Amino acid sequence: MAEREGAIVKKGHEEGLKTATAILAEFELPCGLLPVAEVIEVGFVRGTGYMWIQQAKKVEHNFKLITKLVSYETEITGYVEKKRIKKLKGVKAKELFLWPPVSEITVDDPPTGKIHFKSLAGITKTFPVEAFAAGQ
Repeated sequence: MAEREGAIVKKGHEEGLKTATAILAEFELPCGLLPVAEVIEVGFVRGTGYMWIQQAKKVEHNFKLITKLVSYETEITGYVEKKRIKKLKGVKAKELFLWPPVSEITVDDPPTGKIHFKSLAGITKTFPVEAFAAGQ
C-alpha cells in the first residue's frame, strides 16, 4: 500500500465524512458527489492526491435532478486534483441495463456549470453541477 504512505487518515463516520467533504470542497468539486453512509475510514495523501473512502456497506444513491442511479462500493479510491477525480474505482452509474464503472469526473474550468463523468468504456456523460450539490 505504498500509495497510502504519508496519508491523513480519519476514522469513523463523523470525522470521515467531514474530511471527504472538505477535500471535495478544496479541489472545487461538488460536495454531494460521494453520498456515502456509515463511513469507516477516509484517507488522503496530499502529495499525490490519492484518496480512499471505506464504508460499512455498498450504497445506491439516486440523484433526483438528473434521475441517475449511482452505486458506491464499500471501498472507493481515486486521485483528486483541482476540479477532477481520475483513476476512480468503486463508483458505477446505471446506464439502461448496464452499470459501467465511472473512471473520471471533471468539472469545467473555467466554470460553465457542467460536470463530466467518463467510464472505462469511453462513454462520457455531462450533467449540471448543481445536481451534485450537498443534500441532492
